[in-house]
Amino acid sequence: MTETLSAKAARRIALSAQGFGRARPAAPGRTHVRDLVRKLGVVQIDSVNVVTRTHYLPAFSRLGAYPREALEAEAWGPKRNLFEYWGHEASLLPMELQPLFRWRMERAREGAMWTGLARFGREKRDYIDGILEQIEQRGPVTGGDFAEGPRGQPGWWSWSDGKRALEWLFWAGLITTKTRRGFERIYDLTERALPARILDLPTPTEADAQRELVRIAARAMGVATEADLRDYFRLPLADARARIAELAEAGELTPVKVEGWGRKAWLAEGAKQPRKIEGAALLSPFDNLIWARDRTEELFGVRVRLEIYTPAPKRTHGYYVLPFLENETITARVDLKSDRKAGVLLVQAAWREPDTGPDTAARLATELRLMAGWLGLEGVEVVGKGDLAEALEQAL
Repeated sequence: MTETLSAKAARRIALSAQGFGRARPAAPGRTHVRDLVRKLGVVQIDSVNVVTRTHYLPAFSRLGAYPREALEAEAWGPKRNLFEYWGHEASLLPMELQPLFRWRMERAREGAMWTGLARFGREKRDYIDGILEQIEQRGPVTGGDFAEGPRGQPGWWSWSDGKRALEWLFWAGLITTKTRRGFERIYDLTERALPARILDLPTPTEADAQRELVRIAARAMGVATEADLRDYFRLPLADARARIAELAEAGELTPVKVEGWGRKAWLAEGAKQPRKIEGAALLSPFDNLIWARDRTEELFGVRVRLEIYTPAPKRTHGYYVLPFLENETITARVDLKSDRKAGVLLVQAAWREPDTGPDTAARLATELRLMAGWLGLEGVEVVGKGDLAEALEQAL
């Protein structure tokens, strides 16, 4: 018989698997950041900097006011332990996982990437090979070093041919990010950018690599549907189904029915099932916990949508909205902006959720003050709308 989990139990399992419900360290540092990324398996990168870039936020949500330099050292320092690749979207990943993505790199070299870039690779392969040869000779380069060729419409079509070539080579694993200057990638040959201890690791078969990626995803989510497991590392549908079936047969994934979920779920082997989750956290809209919108709705009963690309008059909650996790529920949302010139964290909107409690405004105010200090801002100011704005302003 398939085991049944209550919605609360599933939510607690998921939160625990994602690193919530633990006391924050008194002095979080580089080791904490490294351990967290290994636990999550992947951290999404995004360029939007209205509050701070999203890859800094998951560690803040779980560790508190850690030094951002700790993440930068792990990701781009001379003794780094993370590397960049297409994991979920553009992602930071533990260095030791690099062999698990070599099958994706090989497929990319064969043209299995998004349609436009694949077509560019077919039509401009001689040009791409010429760019690679220049990198071999010149050493580390930036996109600006190859800002050549025609530009088209907004989006990736506006990239120069040189930029497209670099992205093709990056996806194919022939070059990678050596470091960053500000937010600009510095590319180099993979064999020069990554340590020998990683390059010398054996390359697993596609099936073995994908099976391990599903294991990592399952551990990071605790309980998850097939779609969740597939999406965590963006695995092909048929491959994901085959690997899930293999892990289920081996007893590493247990089928479960979660109350209120319309889809079959899988419980990861060894997943912790805490009796309660305590704590408070502001969540990046790209946080692993909530990046899958259907999963977020099943776990928390709230619809979280990214409205960055929605015209302003049609937005419901705001431009860069962070849900507020209070113990086991999402109780509020805030549209935030770092006003670096004025030195304040602006709350452009604050909204209640059905589970908003009597202490929500006060607890949210505490997290906002912590975030402001972490970002080097002097305070928090409520300047916008929302049915929680007045209570939040009073709490601040």
